[in-house]
Amino acid sequence: MPPFTVLHVCLGNICRSPMAERLLALAVRERLARRAAAEADDADRLVHSHSAGTGGWHAGEEMNPPAARQVRSRGGEVADFGARKLRSEHIDAADLVLTATADQQEYVVALRPDAADRTFVLGEFGRLLPTVDAAALPPADAADPDAVHARGAALVAAVAAARSGSSPLPGDDLDDPWGRGDQCFSRVADEIEEAVRPLAAVLLP
Repeated sequence: MPPFTVLHVCLGNICRSPMAERLLALAVRERLARRAAAEADDADRLVHSHSAGTGGWHAGEEMNPPAARQVRSRGGEVADFGARKLRSEHIDAADLVLTATADQQEYVVALRPDAADRTFVLGEFGRLLPTVDAAALPPADAADPDAVHARGAALVAAVAAARSGSSPLPGDDLDDPWGRGDQCFSRVADEIEEAVRPLAAVLLP
């Protein structure tokens, strides 16, 4: 039940999934700031965005510095982040799981097969999202966490139906920018925003 919970997954949880976590949270805050029914400070009460990595090598570390620069430059927050290894209970508690790559999607589903219909590669989800008829989803009152959760759950089911058993495309994967320059991190952050901003817009129309 509320809040609608989105779990972002990558390899080490210091680059791609932290950027996705914080950029979705930023997009939600910005949506709420435009609505009189809720305050931007209510964002985490409505949509909880968090992340984990399939590997635990960086557990407890801060976000990779170039990833943090991308989040800050776009208006997001980087404080109070600590990398962690993905655990089964993180998946169980998530309404939507977004992975950086198809390999990580397979890892999540192998760990929790019952999460298959709510686990997507981020680029795959962003590609399928425009095919969903948002007008057919339950209405979302930003003052009502139950309504936002119901709309989110219906959205995930609709995107799963649109996928209808097809596999992710190679272009759906996010490149791993670790150890690369700011230009690569900027491109990956752009690709993340191309998916998470429309997600926030559908959740909070």
